[in-house]
Formats: sequence, structure tokens, C-alpha cells
Amino acid sequence: MPHSFGWRARTRSMFKKQFRKHGLPHLSQYLMPVKVGDYVDIFADPSVHKGMPHKHYHGRTGIVFNVTKMAVGVRVNKLVNGRILEKRIHVRIEHIRKSSCQKEIIARVKSNEAAKKAAREGGEKVNLKREAKKPREAYFLAAPGGDGEITTIQPMPFSDLI
Repeated sequence: MPHSFGWRARTRSMFKKQFRKHGLPHLSQYLMPVKVGDYVDIFADPSVHKGMPHKHYHGRTGIVFNVTKMAVGVRVNKLVNGRILEKRIHVRIEHIRKSSCQKEIIARVKSNEAAKKAAREGGEKVNLKREAKKPREAYFLAAPGGDGEITTIQPMPFSDLI
């Protein structure tokens, strides 16, 4: 049972880099464009100690509310005593990644807009609601080497072998 409750307590595997991925982050991490309103995933980089978020926020997704030259402000939801609080934290750019949580939604919006435009030009209505996958169509299974006749199969009568 651990007795210390420090800032990085019990983060042995959480703040660990992958095999052969040690060292400082690449330059592209620093040049990543981040704008207010973007969704970002918080992943603490253990090789950079400055601007590292608390272990609770590791792996969380939030929305950028502030961008400064050294850090990024992120709004994250946190469960505290049964209620969800919106926490505002500042982390350095090394500890965030662009989130792909909105990728499917954005693609669906684009496809809906294209469908609306095509329907307007054709003068017809379009249904944009997503529908559940329907059951497969019925089909007849052909018997192997058969001539299409139906054969009735019945069990053999029971015979005692003793």
C-alpha cells in the first residue's frame, strides 16, 4: 500500500514511452496548428516535464479555449463526487494531440450537404436520416448436383444392437 500521494504517484506505466521511441518530441509536434474550438486529446509526454498535466487528465479529450505562445488552454470534464465539473487547464503543446473524435461527424455533414445539393438540382426530396441495416434478401439455395427436386429426409427406425 503506497503512502506517498505525489503529483506523479502510481504513473509507472502511464508516463512511459514506447520501446525505441525515447527522447524529445519531433519538431512537427511544436509546429502543429491549434485553434480555439479544436478537439484535442491530452497525452502527457514524459520526456518533457514542463507544462505536464496531472495524471488524471492523461488520455482525456477536451476543447481548446485559449492559445498562448507557450501553452494551450483546454476545457476538460471531470467527475467529482457524482457531478461533472468543467475544468480549465493549461498544458504545453508537447502534451496534446489533435483528436479524431469529430472525423466521422464532419464527413457525414459533408456527404449530407452534397446530397442536398444534388437533390435541389434534381428537384426531388432526400432523406438524410441514418437507417439501420436491413435484413438480407431471401434467396433459394441450389442443391449440389441436383435437378431441383425436393427430397424428404426421415430418420431411420431404431434397432437395438444388443
